[in-house]
Amino acid sequence: MMTSTPFHTTRDLDFLRVYLITDFMRIGKSRFLGAVEEALQGGVRALQLREKNMRPKDLLELALEVKPLVHHYNAKLFINDRADIAVMAGADGVHLTEASVQASEIKNYFPGLIVGVSTHSLEGAQLAEIQDADFITFSPVYETPSKSGPPQGLAPLRQVTQAVRLPVLALGGITLHRVPECREHGAFGVAVISDIWDSAHIKQHSTEYMQNFGGNSL
Repeated sequence: MMTSTPFHTTRDLDFLRVYLITDFMRIGKSRFLGAVEEALQGGVRALQLREKNMRPKDLLELALEVKPLVHHYNAKLFINDRADIAVMAGADGVHLTEASVQASEIKNYFPGLIVGVSTHSLEGAQLAEIQDADFITFSPVYETPSKSGPPQGLAPLRQVTQAVRLPVLALGGITLHRVPECREHGAFGVAVISDIWDSAHIKQHSTEYMQNFGGNSL
């Protein structure tokens, strides 16, 4: 089966440096769009809608509502696990789990989508690369209530980043002060949930994240 040219060989991936993952229950419906815009104003350029408990119809409606805002800031919108909804919403990409269909299959049917894959082991990372993913998250690097099982730690993160050519985003227990050591261990960027959404000053906190990667004007 012929696969598409990997996204990361032909386009700029700096927008992935801070990959912000939504948590609708944590943010709340009334302030969701405002919180998203604050993060975008702070420099975040990649947003993943990861609302596993939302009905497909509601997820599509949310994606259609968020897309104009994300694109206004020249950012990229990703949908968790649902390539069909990503296409219908005009999103930029889809983020797959290790149990999802292969990235190469998504690219055969939806060649315009950027495809990320969640990984939790060296073998999973290498498989995602073989299957034509554009980037991966590796988790959990640190202890976090959102991920089951013990943290992987920084040594496995370094092992993964040295074993694959793909951009690797550190995920799980990420906080602002941990970004430098993740970068030192080879991470291309970080994927963040609670540390940004729980901040009392989302815009400023997002800017501080972006400053780890040279500012907020990537």
